[in-house]
Amino acid sequence: MEVKRPPVTVYAEMTPNPATMRYVASRVLLEEGRMLEFRMLEEAGGVSPLAEKVFALPFVTGVFVSGNFITVTKNDAVDWDLVQLELREYIQEYLNTDGRVLYEDAPAQALAEANGRATSHSAPLGEDDRRIVEVLDEYVRPAVEGDGGHIAFRSYKDGVVTVTLQGSCSGCPSSMVTLKGGIENLLKQMVPGVREVVAEEL
Repeated sequence: MEVKRPPVTVYAEMTPNPATMRYVASRVLLEEGRMLEFRMLEEAGGVSPLAEKVFALPFVTGVFVSGNFITVTKNDAVDWDLVQLELREYIQEYLNTDGRVLYEDAPAQALAEANGRATSHSAPLGEDDRRIVEVLDEYVRPAVEGDGGHIAFRSYKDGVVTVTLQGSCSGCPSSMVTLKGGIENLLKQMVPGVREVVAEEL
C-alpha cells in the first residue's frame, strides 16, 4: 500500500520590501545551506522547474528559494493585492502536483551559478571574521530569513564589514536602515574594532 504524503500548504507573508512577497511551504524546498537566486527566466531554465513556473507569470522579475520558502519579486505593473492569492495558489498547486524544485539533470555549472548568486558566507580568515559570522548566524540571519531575505559575510578589513543582501533584502528601501541601524550597531557592540557595515552589490 502506498503511503500518501500530506498535501503541501503555502501561505504568503509581506516583507519589508514592497516589491517582494515571501511564500512559505509546509515542506522543505531546499536542504539546509542551499539557496538559489534567479533574476530572469533564462537563469532558471533547465535548473529549477519551480522557478520556471513562477517566471511564467508576466509580473515576476526575481525568484529566491531557501529552506521552506520562496521569495518572489514583482515589477511595478501590478499590485500585490491583485496577485498575492493567485500566486500562492499557483505555487501550492505546483508543489502538490509536480513539486520539483530542481531538475535532477540540471547542468552543474548553471546550478552552481544559481547557488553562487545566492551566496553563503565567505570563508572566515581570522578570529574577528569567525566572530562576525557567528553574530550574523545567531542574531541576524534568522530575522532576515523571516523576512524572505538572506545575508552573507563577504569580508572584514580595516574595521569595515562587507555583506551581501539577497531575496527580499535586495533593493528593499529599508534594508540600508536595517544594515546601518541594526546590524552595524550589533556588530560594533559584539566585535571590537568594527566601525562600519556595508552591502556589496551582486
